[in-house]
Amino acid sequence: MTHPLSAGVMALYQTHAAAFERDRGAALIERAWLADFLAALPTATPRVLDIGCGTGVPIAGHLIEHGCRITGVDSSTALLARAAARFPEQAWIAADMRQLPCAGPFDGLIAWHSFFHLSPEDQRPMFAQFRRLAAPGAALMFTSGTTLGEAIGQLDGQPLYHGSLDSAEYRELLAANGFEVLRHVEWDAACGNATVWLARRC
Repeated sequence: MTHPLSAGVMALYQTHAAAFERDRGAALIERAWLADFLAALPTATPRVLDIGCGTGVPIAGHLIEHGCRITGVDSSTALLARAAARFPEQAWIAADMRQLPCAGPFDGLIAWHSFFHLSPEDQRPMFAQFRRLAAPGAALMFTSGTTLGEAIGQLDGQPLYHGSLDSAEYRELLAANGFEVLRHVEWDAACGNATVWLARRC
């Protein structure tokens, strides 16, 4: 049974948007992974879907600087307002990532520290969504846990839900939906101990 806190993630980011922006900051410890993501994109001016984009800083901003056209999706209108104010030329959509309304295909999809707020049950169907939205050759990058289960972190002192499948199931779901794993690192010490997946749509 899914932990009851899983239902409160969207409200938490809406209510504590200012604290999230403050704590997230602009430091780009993800730079090396973003370089790999950019290198895997199939076109020079790629359309990228940023799933759980937050304020657009620093990830979307970095991708924009490197020629990407961003469509950012987040459930928090408070975070999206900050993104739109910074990058008004990009597209910002308020939506639940489980019901992405975007019209693909995209050349890249990224869900950095966002996808793992879904329960294991809600994560599994997302891979069909990724396939639907990804153009042939598109890059997909997301962060996850390493074992099947749930964990509770914090946002501004409030409990924040995280869910995960195990690594073998992520591989199976990627393969079943036409994605080839390019790189996968668990607990990357150079990136804040993130567990990262980079794949390509075949």
